[in-house]
Amino acid sequence: MQRAANSLELLRSVTLSGLVQEEILRRIKAGELQAGMKLNEMDLAEHLKISRSPVREAFRALEEAGLVWLEKNRGVYIREISEAEAAELYEVRAGLDEMAGRRLAPVITDEELDELRGMLDRLEASSKEGELNDYFSLNIAFHDRLVELAGNATMLALYRQVINRMHLLRRRGFSLAGSSHASHDEHRKILEALAARDPEAVARTMREHIEAGYHRARTAGRGHEAVEPPAALANTTPDSSGQPR
Repeated sequence: MQRAANSLELLRSVTLSGLVQEEILRRIKAGELQAGMKLNEMDLAEHLKISRSPVREAFRALEEAGLVWLEKNRGVYIREISEAEAAELYEVRAGLDEMAGRRLAPVITDEELDELRGMLDRLEASSKEGELNDYFSLNIAFHDRLVELAGNATMLALYRQVINRMHLLRRRGFSLAGSSHASHDEHRKILEALAARDPEAVARTMREHIEAGYHRARTAGRGHEAVEPPAALANTTPDSSGQPR
């Protein structure tokens, strides 16, 4: 009887920890939590009406996922992504998108193409209306759907892990005038290549879209100064301390 009670308590703790992780990720996606911000264990526990133990478990899991960092005697902070790590994340994402595009092109249906066109219509409408949070969520949903339709569950899981960390870079590439317009054109080229069922063209346009997004993000972050293409930064050495900057 005692063993069963302990098992139930463990299951409850794991479930609650997952809820805390989802809440923190939701706040990151919404822009409520940004890189460098400190997380308050007590506030989260009170807000979710749970004990502090699942919150601590969630912090450890989020640290393993690369979303927070725990500093002894100081607390838990939303991670700040270095330039080197940003380059690595974009490089990995470009590879995953390229793989997804090559896999999706031969199997996509007309119904799925119509679904993606509808998603792009809503995405473009949100940018014209200045709804930045809607734009981000719709943009994420469009790309997630592309990878999901490729039909490789392992690739999708890896992709979502990368995207979760890239949320810490949110808004960098969209402070530039014309950024969303350029992104729309790239999205449409992806759909044109998909409609032609051309695996190499889809793979190329998807990779180029991510590389262009990286270029826009770096330009926004560096005050419009000249930037190098992603490939030139692929071998950049991370901060030797191993700590987020």
